[in-house]
Amino acid sequence: MRRPLRILAIEPYFGGSHADFLDGLRAASRHRWTLLTLPARKWKWRMRGSAIHFAREAAPLAGQGFDLVFTSDFLGVADWKALAPAPLARLPVVTFFHENQLSYPLEPGQRRDYQYAFTNLTTCLASDAVWFNSEYHRESFLDAVGELLRKMPDYVPEGLPEAIHAKSRVMHLGVDLTPLLPGRRGRPRQSPLTILWSHRWEWDKNPEGFFEVLFFLAEEGLAFRVAILGETFRKWPHVFEEAKRRLADRIVQFGYLPHREGYEEHVCGADVVVSTAIHEFFGLAMVEAMAAGCFPLMPNRLCYPEIVPTQWHHTFLYDDDRELRVKLTALLKGKGPWHTAAELADYIQRYDWSNQGPVYDAALEGVVRAEPDS
Repeated sequence: MRRPLRILAIEPYFGGSHADFLDGLRAASRHRWTLLTLPARKWKWRMRGSAIHFAREAAPLAGQGFDLVFTSDFLGVADWKALAPAPLARLPVVTFFHENQLSYPLEPGQRRDYQYAFTNLTTCLASDAVWFNSEYHRESFLDAVGELLRKMPDYVPEGLPEAIHAKSRVMHLGVDLTPLLPGRRGRPRQSPLTILWSHRWEWDKNPEGFFEVLFFLAEEGLAFRVAILGETFRKWPHVFEEAKRRLADRIVQFGYLPHREGYEEHVCGADVVVSTAIHEFFGLAMVEAMAAGCFPLMPNRLCYPEIVPTQWHHTFLYDDDRELRVKLTALLKGKGPWHTAAELADYIQRYDWSNQGPVYDAALEGVVRAEPDS
């Protein structure tokens, strides 16, 4: 067995899913990791200023024999390589894109600030490997790079999307799914079923679309319960307050649960999980719910068609709001193919860190082996 790599991990936005991912990767990896982080706040300042901070913070580590730098899309890698001590600046860099500032959708009325888009672009060019959490993410990003370059008035560099694609690969997230196994009850679901919302309370998850369907089902007299989880912020869409009022007698949980155990308990206790998202690069919350045995209903777009095998697209994906209502109504009336959801739960185990850890380790080793001096 080759010796473990020494990896310097730099995360300017260490919180939420970024922190969970990096902690899970380090725990599942056979390699040796040193971690430098900043708190998850003020993301614009992190993108513009964190390279200066980390170049200075990492200076005392320059002689420790690292093989690789692993970072996220919040670090300006071109700035890092220009400012870091030479032994660190020469190391190959793997940048993992959780999201990006070129194709991430904007709220109505907002305008894109292209300085952050260019930071993502130069980060890709300066990195030795660029990893995306889904094929949908990679393709939407590369399309957006082409659109960005077409805005340049002259001296437009050629071949950048192709150059980035050549050094990129898709690395689906690893997830700790073991605590969710109790949700796979292996028994018939009993009415009323519990419908789960486990997404962020933000506009890009389209809560209006979700609750409009539930309001319709309630008016039709269908029995169901609903658990509203997901991370909340200082402001959230008004439809949540409307839902709290109109669905009051059906709600079993309303609000963010800060402790992981409480979240897992509600996910394991749910029967159906729904996404109405406008934007989703990977769908972590949906993967967790599927692993717990929930029957998923997801839009036939974004990252979802690649997460679910093709033979199950007709069962779990929907094309429009009408089809979502029809499929959800059938489930609430006891007509769902629950055995297929159980098979999907087995399939989703491929995203558990016990399976993804070796995949990531091999990919990291491949980056180091590709270096001329390795």
